[in-house]
Amino acid sequence: MEVTRVNIQLSKKWPIKLAKSQIFTVFLAGVAILSFLMTVWLGGMLMSAPDGLTARGYRELKAGNGVRLHAVRASPEKISLKAIETNVTDDPEDGMNGGFFWEGQLLSIAVINDRPVKGAPGDYGSGWYNIDRPRGTLVWDGATGELSVQVTDRAEELAVTDRSRYWAQGGVSMGLHNERFWQEQALLEEFPVMDEKRLRSAIVYDTDRRLWLLLSDGPCTGPEFRAAIKETVAPGKLDDGIFLDGDGSSQLKLGQFKLPGDRRTVYQMITLPGG
Repeated sequence: MEVTRVNIQLSKKWPIKLAKSQIFTVFLAGVAILSFLMTVWLGGMLMSAPDGLTARGYRELKAGNGVRLHAVRASPEKISLKAIETNVTDDPEDGMNGGFFWEGQLLSIAVINDRPVKGAPGDYGSGWYNIDRPRGTLVWDGATGELSVQVTDRAEELAVTDRSRYWAQGGVSMGLHNERFWQEQALLEEFPVMDEKRLRSAIVYDTDRRLWLLLSDGPCTGPEFRAAIKETVAPGKLDDGIFLDGDGSSQLKLGQFKLPGDRRTVYQMITLPGG
């Protein structure tokens, strides 16, 4: 208000127009600020999605701890797994990164109907094993429609109804029903850099048998990522899931919407049906 009075006194020629202009500017600024504060106050967990992607199950979610999630809801029967040797965003199919790898060898289970995605059953680095130790593996049983997380180190030990009708993706157990010991279990499964801020990815499922493919929008710790998922994804219906490879390997492609991580090559992906 002091600035307004000074300007009116100095501007003898245009006192009325200047005052109106300032009032209008202040009014617009006030509306903008009020709108922003209302958005923050309401907590708007669901933010605007890129054009045309909401119909494909895409959501952008924001948790109270500040973590933002890119989320894609999908039916498990429409999901597939495959070996690649490129960035997910450069693959012709839509989808996200899968499990862990090292120098082109798959370190996580990636199996469809008892066949690993890269090589033959029993081959090292083929997707038949969670290398070195049992780890959380998300399994879809096509005969029953059930989803589960099973801790194992090899595909032959997975419990399914019909071995010609399932898929299994390895990672690290998220333990969504195990608040007390989930971190201990994740460390047993050698969850890398759990307490460092990195890009994160995961796949979880709810009690309606829907899958959610998830990437963090920015770096966060494993516990922060998990907490954001528990808060925002399918509230009241979230069941369980696994952490996938992360950091620069966190990659997503959905039509023209692309999250390339750090542009690195990855060697396995979870595919989504085309738009």
